[in-house]
Amino acid sequence: MPMAAAGMTPAAADAVEELTRLYRELPPRPAVEEVEAAAAVLASAGAEEEARLAEIAREEALARARAVEDGVPAELSAVLAEARRNAVRLRALLQRKEAAHVVELEKRFKVFDDLIQRASRVVSGEEGGSGGDGRDGAATHEVVEVEAKRKEAAVAAAAVEIDRGSKGGLGLESKAVSALRRAGSAGNSRSRFSVFWHQSLAQFLHSAYRSTDSDLQKLSLIQVASLIESSAKKGTTELNLRGKLVDQIEWLPVSLGKLQDVTELDISENRIMALPSTVGSLRYLTKLDLHSNQLINLPDTFGELSSLIDLDLHSNQLKTLPTSFGNLTNLANLDLSSNMLRVLPDCLGKLTNLRRLLVETNELEELPYTIGSCTSLVELRLDFNQLKALPEAIGKLEKLEILTLHYNRIKGLPTTIGSLSRLRELDVSFNEVELIPENICFATSLVKLNVSRNFADLRALPRSIGNLEMLEELDISSNQIHVLPDSFRLLSKLRVFHADETPLEVPPKEVIKLGAQEVVNYMAEMVASRVVSQKGADGRNFWVWLCSLFGCCKKDQGVGSVPS
Repeated sequence: MPMAAAGMTPAAADAVEELTRLYRELPPRPAVEEVEAAAAVLASAGAEEEARLAEIAREEALARARAVEDGVPAELSAVLAEARRNAVRLRALLQRKEAAHVVELEKRFKVFDDLIQRASRVVSGEEGGSGGDGRDGAATHEVVEVEAKRKEAAVAAAAVEIDRGSKGGLGLESKAVSALRRAGSAGNSRSRFSVFWHQSLAQFLHSAYRSTDSDLQKLSLIQVASLIESSAKKGTTELNLRGKLVDQIEWLPVSLGKLQDVTELDISENRIMALPSTVGSLRYLTKLDLHSNQLINLPDTFGELSSLIDLDLHSNQLKTLPTSFGNLTNLANLDLSSNMLRVLPDCLGKLTNLRRLLVETNELEELPYTIGSCTSLVELRLDFNQLKALPEAIGKLEKLEILTLHYNRIKGLPTTIGSLSRLRELDVSFNEVELIPENICFATSLVKLNVSRNFADLRALPRSIGNLEMLEELDISSNQIHVLPDSFRLLSKLRVFHADETPLEVPPKEVIKLGAQEVVNYMAEMVASRVVSQKGADGRNFWVWLCSLFGCCKKDQGVGSVPS
């Protein structure tokens, strides 16, 4: 009697158990997106490697041009470039190997799929005999079809249970297996293999969900490419990869350009050295965070991110910006701090919507004159650079509220600084400022002014400093100022005043220790007493003149003459 009619023999049951055991011992199967990503990596690996080598060649040419200025021997530069090329080739080899492994793994799983299907047909009676119950072939075929449809429906229901379990957490395996057990009990012994099979499938999926839900897991290149593929298919609008890439990933896959629905992208705190040119395809991107990577430059296509509003590039190794950068006309917030920039491109002036520009801790020696065209600027931070002066065009930034120039080499401020009528904070500490122009006193919105630590260079404050009626904080520490100007008495809102290591004589140090308002009051009383003294002196001079006049008359009349 055929096995399908009488049920499985013990040996057949053992064979089924062996098949299910082998399946359980398989490694996790790559997701569809992961396989597609691996295939894409293999297809584009050569082109990406060539692009990286071309980038290194450009860097090498720039290094040769700066060799004399930087003091790096030509041979050392050549060795470094060759080392970089070798590293690129090695990483490309490893990435291709990883991708090939995923593709080969999927091929092996497909072989198992075929073997399982063959075994299933044997156990369900579709092979190995026509049955012994007297039904003809047509009837048997009809029964098999009905049973197959029933099993398909049960499997579909189990898949729904699995999906719900993955979202709900606990109870995934029990719900799925329960559904599959119902599918098995709906038929006869011929469904036994399907039950075993789908129990194993449910357990496998459960373990896969548990392993991929961890936020602490670092992503390999293939996993990143897979995530990009799945996000592109889902139309994801926000993608956060902050600190999630393994350290070996220094280049993002070209498939990044498929994320055309993404509006916010965070790839910060990784070790990315370059972006693919396809990044320009992210036309709807409004926020891009790339801080704390190892970016050396940006692709020319970067300027195609026309919707970009917020861009964070701080803590990288950028030396230049592409000329296409000026096309980012919607940019409002730009952080370029902690890079290696020596100049800012003239095209910066095209960023007319820019409100916040941070360029601290770079190697800037000057600002482009076109900075004056960034008329929406509210905050400009230029601390820790090598700036020697500011362009006169800075006075065109009529909306500017914060300007910091801490630790540069500036010797003087432009006279146009008085045009900054909304300026609230100015920091020119740790520079070489010799003179603060009187025009600064027209910036009557100033609340905080720091001119400290210009050491032997700064010897006086503007005489009209009293015009800064909104001033609340003033720091003149470590300068060579001996006397405060008379108008200091008008700073009625001053609440913080620092003059450490400044040899002030007026007012005396004892008064300075009492606080800002005591200094203001002292200056007011001193000026008032001087005015009174001056008026008294003027009166005495008048009476001396008058007495001297009448004294002469009396002498002529013999009055007061000394007897002989």
